[in-house]
Amino acid sequence: MAAEVNAMDIELNDITLHVRDTGSGVPVVLLHGWPDTGDLWQHQVPALSAAGYRVIAPDLRGFGRSSKPTDLAAYAAPVMVGDVLGVLDTLDIESAHIVGHDWGAAIAWMTAALAPARTASITALSVGHPEALRSAGLRQREKSWYMLLFQFAGVAERWLSDDGFRNLREWSAHPDIEPVVERFTDPAALTASLALYRAILPPESLVEARAPLPPVAAPAMGVWSSADRALIEEGMTRSAGHVTGPWRYERVEDAGHWLQVDAPDKVNTLLLDFLSQHALA
Repeated sequence: MAAEVNAMDIELNDITLHVRDTGSGVPVVLLHGWPDTGDLWQHQVPALSAAGYRVIAPDLRGFGRSSKPTDLAAYAAPVMVGDVLGVLDTLDIESAHIVGHDWGAAIAWMTAALAPARTASITALSVGHPEALRSAGLRQREKSWYMLLFQFAGVAERWLSDDGFRNLREWSAHPDIEPVVERFTDPAALTASLALYRAILPPESLVEARAPLPPVAAPAMGVWSSADRALIEEGMTRSAGHVTGPWRYERVEDAGHWLQVDAPDKVNTLLLDFLSQHALA
């Protein structure tokens, strides 16, 4: 019998996060990226909960049924990490395995680096450690062209939404695009979803020096898919140089950027194997 999903709204300071809490046992937090919600993990939640894990899947601020602040400062990196810790605090969880995809992977890396006592392990899908991604070279910068487009308020929204969201559909190649389009027909939701890019990756971040993120001490697994159109493999494999704990790299063949949707059985097998090797004390 499938575990019951307990959907709730968690109040954190001046915002609300919509959270799905499923199963019981060792906690695993699943963090989605752009342009998704916690529903992205529809194939992982049943597998993890059936294996005896408590699975917590929030909608990040700016997405889904969570609050959508209009101030870009509300999406700064420390704030996003604070949301993860706030969810753990509210649910009385001392530490958890953290799994992230896309922006969720970036937030997972930052959480593991800045709050090591709260991180039992980290699994990053698609996106490597921020320092590794930053040094991945010209080929990665070429693939990241859209991040510059997303800085232009109004222009990016129009480019994505014109002609029935044609550019979003064709460029993203999202395997489950219709729910995304339905959410983004609300202009406020579309703009809020772009806030992470605008708050954390403004154009000046390409040239301004910034304090490097500390290395990750927790066990870490990076998973990259060979048909990812936005990210090159080196952005993940170079993450090994920013992990002082046990490091594992896995390559999933013939899956696109949303590998947990394209190859759910493979991703589930990797997750269950990795988590079983790094049980909470």
